[in-house]
Amino acid sequence: MRKSINHIYLIILLSILSSVAPMGVDTYLPSIPEIAKFFNVDIHKIELSLSIFLIGFAVGQIFGGPISDRYGRRFGSILGLSGFALFSFLIIFSSNIYELWFYRFIEAFFGGITVVNATAAVRDRFSGQEAAKVFSLIGMVRSLAPLLAPVFGAAIIHFFPWEGVFVFLTIYALVVAFFIHKDLPESFTYTKQNIIQSYKLVLTHKKAMKAMLVLAISFGAFFIIIAKTSYIYIEYFGIRTDYFPLFFGINFIILIAMIKVNVNLLKNHKAIDITKTAILVQFFIGLIFLLIHKDMTLIYTIIIIASYMSMMAFIFGNCMSLAIEHFSKNAGVASGVIGVLQFGLGAIISSIALNFGDNGFFVIAFSITFLSLIGFLIIRSYK
Repeated sequence: MRKSINHIYLIILLSILSSVAPMGVDTYLPSIPEIAKFFNVDIHKIELSLSIFLIGFAVGQIFGGPISDRYGRRFGSILGLSGFALFSFLIIFSSNIYELWFYRFIEAFFGGITVVNATAAVRDRFSGQEAAKVFSLIGMVRSLAPLLAPVFGAAIIHFFPWEGVFVFLTIYALVVAFFIHKDLPESFTYTKQNIIQSYKLVLTHKKAMKAMLVLAISFGAFFIIIAKTSYIYIEYFGIRTDYFPLFFGINFIILIAMIKVNVNLLKNHKAIDITKTAILVQFFIGLIFLLIHKDMTLIYTIIIIASYMSMMAFIFGNCMSLAIEHFSKNAGVASGVIGVLQFGLGAIISSIALNFGDNGFFVIAFSITFLSLIGFLIIRSYK
């Protein structure tokens, strides 16, 4: 029999497991200008690889959900992490931008198989407001990944060529797989289910789908900002690559603080009410950004981006809980659907926005304002 796992260690372990996406994306951000020069392509083509990563991550979760429900959270995690490590390593040998895109897609595919297990493992153990708190705590720990990942990425780029980033990701995935195999107790209960029927059950649940759509739309806006940070700070404002993690990290320090606020608010307020308020605040921040986008200074940019991103602390964990609480027997499939919508729709939204490249801030400001409005209109109808 496997030993029981400490509650705090479980949250840390699941946080690290669910950090595959931010580690895969944010470690890579400081190297984007160098990779563009290496392949002799426009920087927007390298930024597009971030959207390709999201699409691969979404597709992987379609398969990861049924694998998790049928074979268990540990097996699905180790399978995904092993594939992620292999294709992270193969990226080193890319000879052109198209090979990079292909390997990044497959790398992300296995990352998608990995990440559904973290969400499902939480649903196996918690529900309702308690699940919202746990998801928020996981979000707090996981937020250290995008805070530290650019630091690692910038340090690697300082001493090594861009390929060093993917050596790091290879080692990261293998180390996480070792600890999952060693310490994560299996939590799922196998029940014979028809995969198509399981997906149908999830996709036709109106309340859950509203929460999932809001999560996806919010993530799309969030990712537009993430994808453009390298351009904003390094290209537009001329910040040195070594200093990029400082400017990027401010957002996540504030985000972590706001996650703590969310956990406290959940003691006396419903997750749905907190979420509605946060999205409305994002809309007004977007409007301010839109009104002053022609007069942006570095200080204004830091304040606007940090304020907008901080509201995600009240959206991610709460929406995740609202979406998955209805599915106790097929949490893996539900987690997969959440991921497909979050990363798939997020990739489509961010791809559209990134293709409208301009030399200023209008596209970013308009995109996040419009998406916040759509998200609020959906969530306000959630009863």
